[in-house]
Amino acid sequence: MSPLEQAAWNAAATVVDPEIPVLTIADLGVLRGVTETEGAVEVTITPTYSGCPAMGVITLDVELALARAGLTGHVRLVMEPAWTTDWMTQEGRAKLSAYGIAPPAKTAGRRALFAETEVACPRCGSLATETLAEFGSTSCKALRRCLTCREPFDHFRCH
Repeated sequence: MSPLEQAAWNAAATVVDPEIPVLTIADLGVLRGVTETEGAVEVTITPTYSGCPAMGVITLDVELALARAGLTGHVRLVMEPAWTTDWMTQEGRAKLSAYGIAPPAKTAGRRALFAETEVACPRCGSLATETLAEFGSTSCKALRRCLTCREPFDHFRCH
């Protein structure tokens, strides 16, 4: 990366997900790349799913982060390859858990969309959990309940 690209990456990497404010777009793997063209930068992001309502806000926040860093550039949304939870960082997964959201399984792949997976309760760690609703507080999360501590919690769904 050129120094300009690195500066743009660093600025964009500070942008948080408006739906899960403990995660940055770098933690999520939504921040895909930065390229320099004629003294300006293009930041590439990939939505967690094609209808993600947060992408408009994220795009504006990246543009603001670039401007605050004194950089000229724009954001390009790319749909291919499709985002996967495998792109989330370990740090991002740990942040989710500390925030009370069960992170997706690492390397779950697309098969997790069609099969029940073991999900540990982020509060007590029990694997005795059940799905209450396929969609929770946002479309990317399912609502689950721990059968041990009886607490409900969100589970970041695998994509």
